Amino acid sequence: MSLRLKTVIGVAFIEAVLLALLIYTVMSFMHDSAEEALLKRAYSTAALFSTTAKDPVLAYDLASLDAFSQELKKNPDIEYVRTRGTDGLLISSAGDPSIIDRAFNQDNSLDSVDDGIFDTFAVITESGIEYGRVEIGFNIDNIEAAIEDTRSLTTTIAIVEMILVAVFSLLLGNYLTKQLLVLQRAAKAISLGDYSQKLSINTKDEVAEVAVAFNRMTQALSESQASRDRYESALVELNKTLEHRVEKRTKKIKDQIEALKEADAKIAATQARLLQTEKLASIGQLSAGIAHEINNPIAFVNSNVISLSDYIELYQQLLSLYQTGKPEFTQANAELLAKIEQLETSEDIEFVNEDIVSLMSDTLDGISRVQEIVRGLKEFSHINENSKETCNIGECVESTLKIVKNELKNRVSIKLDLQEIPLVMANRGELNQVLMNLLINAGQAIDAEGEIMVSTSVEAGFVKISISDNGKGIAKEDLDKLFDPFFTTKPVGEGTGLGLSISYGIIENHGGSIQVDSEPNVGTSFHILLPVYNDKSLSVAA
Repeated sequence: MSLRLKTVIGVAFIEAVLLALLIYTVMSFMHDSAEEALLKRAYSTAALFSTTAKDPVLAYDLASLDAFSQELKKNPDIEYVRTRGTDGLLISSAGDPSIIDRAFNQDNSLDSVDDGIFDTFAVITESGIEYGRVEIGFNIDNIEAAIEDTRSLTTTIAIVEMILVAVFSLLLGNYLTKQLLVLQRAAKAISLGDYSQKLSINTKDEVAEVAVAFNRMTQALSESQASRDRYESALVELNKTLEHRVEKRTKKIKDQIEALKEADAKIAATQARLLQTEKLASIGQLSAGIAHEINNPIAFVNSNVISLSDYIELYQQLLSLYQTGKPEFTQANAELLAKIEQLETSEDIEFVNEDIVSLMSDTLDGISRVQEIVRGLKEFSHINENSKETCNIGECVESTLKIVKNELKNRVSIKLDLQEIPLVMANRGELNQVLMNLLINAGQAIDAEGEIMVSTSVEAGFVKISISDNGKGIAKEDLDKLFDPFFTTKPVGEGTGLGLSISYGIIENHGGSIQVDSEPNVGTSFHILLPVYNDKSLSVAA
């Protein structure tokens, strides 16, 4: 829809609304005025005629009453005049017989008239006594004609007004659109790159202000285009040397990438050395306990073997004596038999026979313990350090506890709550190292006697391992630095400060996380979260 058409329709709509309100107001006023005049005339005429007819009615002077009725009927707008007694009988009348004979229906307003005659009445009274009433019918054709003429006249005026408004709106729209068309053509030329457009200013209205702003815009665009042309020229010159600069910068970036690769390799090697250093430090810390664990069974194995050698020597002596004297055991060699019996008595052969079984059993137990310790060391170190495999967390916890048992025993009690949990994909040796580090730290946090609780559970697709102690706890200001490399709360010389940092890196490399909760003088809890291995073909770990 064009602006011209919008202007015509808008102005016409506003004018139509105003004219409609004006016509409605005029017609309402005309109707109310006509109705008021009709009611006033009808009521006053009826009242006046009832007063005039009172004497003829009281005197029953019908000739005079008819003369009065005929005289009143001469008014051009009165259709009929009727006089009735108190019993409703018609006493006198004037007018068209067809109208006189119809039933009387009183009208109270102009709108209530449905037959073109306004019917009204007045009561004939004397001293408060009713003697009859007069009924008069007024023709309202003239009133309705006047109202209709007024309606036609106002409608005609409204139509003429609408035509004039439409013509005026069209002229105004033409003026506005003419200026806008000029502006449109100039804007289109500018969009095609012609910045020389300039609008002429012949008026001092808002359109002139728009033209001034447009001319300023074209000037600014022209200056901007000139500036852009200069920049493009400079850019062309710059592009000529850009290739050489790119080659030079690319070589520099490649050199930096190679340097970064070398630095990354050095960092990886340093990290590996730190990992091995921390692992060796942890193992060295436990070496005394491991040696003690191995030496104890070895000691009684050695003692038992010595005793077993002595017993075997006795059996060899007895066996030799028996073998020597057996063919000739008679009264003649009673002396040899006595020696044998004396040896059996002095050496308590019966006890030896019983004790040798116990010694052999203890020896076998000792050897089994040595084998178990060696197996635990193998499981802990897990020779293939670069591979990951499905791991049973419960087995990892138990194998690690075998290693740290001597470090914690006699002052720390360990409680286990190992739930039935799924398997995880992990490097067993690294996982054992993390568990050992946390268990040793928990033991060292307990000054005298205490308790360490190890539990496992499943939370939202992760296996959770919790290691809690009731030791001295960690200060709040140290919690944020706990996993920083070389940070330690231990005295100088007693810790490298790498254990928790390396443990954090191991768990993060496994797609998990470590969380810590601690309260001074209450205890500390470390929570390890590892993703569940989602191969449904594997059974759930115990």
